[in-house]
Amino acid sequence: MKKRIALISTGGTIEKTYDELSGVLANGVSVLDVMLASIELRGVEIMRVQLMNKDSLEMTAADHTLIAETAENMARATAGVVVVHGTDRLAVSGHRVYELCQGAAPLPSPIVFTGAMRPYELRSTDALQNLTEALLAVQLLAPGVYVAMHNQVLQFPGVEKDRNAGTFVRALG
Repeated sequence: MKKRIALISTGGTIEKTYDELSGVLANGVSVLDVMLASIELRGVEIMRVQLMNKDSLEMTAADHTLIAETAENMARATAGVVVVHGTDRLAVSGHRVYELCQGAAPLPSPIVFTGAMRPYELRSTDALQNLTEALLAVQLLAPGVYVAMHNQVLQFPGVEKDRNAGTFVRALG
C-alpha cells in the first residue's frame, strides 16, 4: 500500500525559471514535476496541489491563511503534506499553520515546509536535496508542523530564516 503524500506548490525560488527574453528568474512554470521525475519515490503516491506560484515576498496575509487552511485539510486527508514555499516568508506560513492547528483537532499527519535558496534551474542548487529531504521527513515525523532543509528538520513554533547563514534556525529567546 502506497502512502499518499500531498505536495502543495506555492512558488518561491525553488520553482523559478529563467526567461531568456527578459533575462530574469521568475515564477512562471512549475518545475516540480521535473524534480519529482528525477527521484525514486518507491511506496509513495504524490498528490499534487498547485495552490499558487508566487515569490513569497509578494504573499499577503490571505495567501498565508490559504496555505495554512489547505495544508491542514490535506493533512487530514493524506499520510502527510509537503509545502514547497519561498524561503523569505516560509516561516510566516509555517507559524500560520501552527496557529491554525492549535484550535482544531490534533493533526493526524505531519506538514513539512521546504524551499530553496537557489532555483532548481541553476547548476549549484539546493532545491532537489531539500525536496528529497522533505519527502523523506514527512514519512518519518510525528504529526506537527516542520521545515526540512539543508540536512535538518526544525519544528514550529520558533523557526526563523537566518539570512546571513542562508538557512533556517531555531529562534533565539
